[in-house]
Amino acid sequence: MMAEHDLGRSLWNGLRLRCPRCGQGKLFRSYLKLVQKCDVCGLDITRARADDLPPYIAITIVGHVLVAGLLHFEMSGARIAPWAYLVITLPLAVILPLLTLPSIKGGVVAFQWSRGMHGFSQAD
Repeated sequence: MMAEHDLGRSLWNGLRLRCPRCGQGKLFRSYLKLVQKCDVCGLDITRARADDLPPYIAITIVGHVLVAGLLHFEMSGARIAPWAYLVITLPLAVILPLLTLPSIKGGVVAFQWSRGMHGFSQAD
């Protein structure tokens, strides 16, 4: 029987942009490009298949935060001009997903590794 890896520790390492196995090596070589293998423990990262899930999660989280903020201002009785909403929310709707995307992708890769998905074996 294959031993499962600690999901919490793996996710924490991935969210910190570190190797899900050792937590020391870098997971990315550039903004969203994964390294081929961990330079500390040698884990082969090329098997990771994050694809469209990280952007979907980032957009969902940011959308909920922005809509909650807009609802809060509307329900509090504050009178804000529609152009002010655009000036505030449009930049946030672009910047926040871009800021969160690497950490979310690291978390997805770490989840895949900890569960032995997409070519990662539990022996890794």
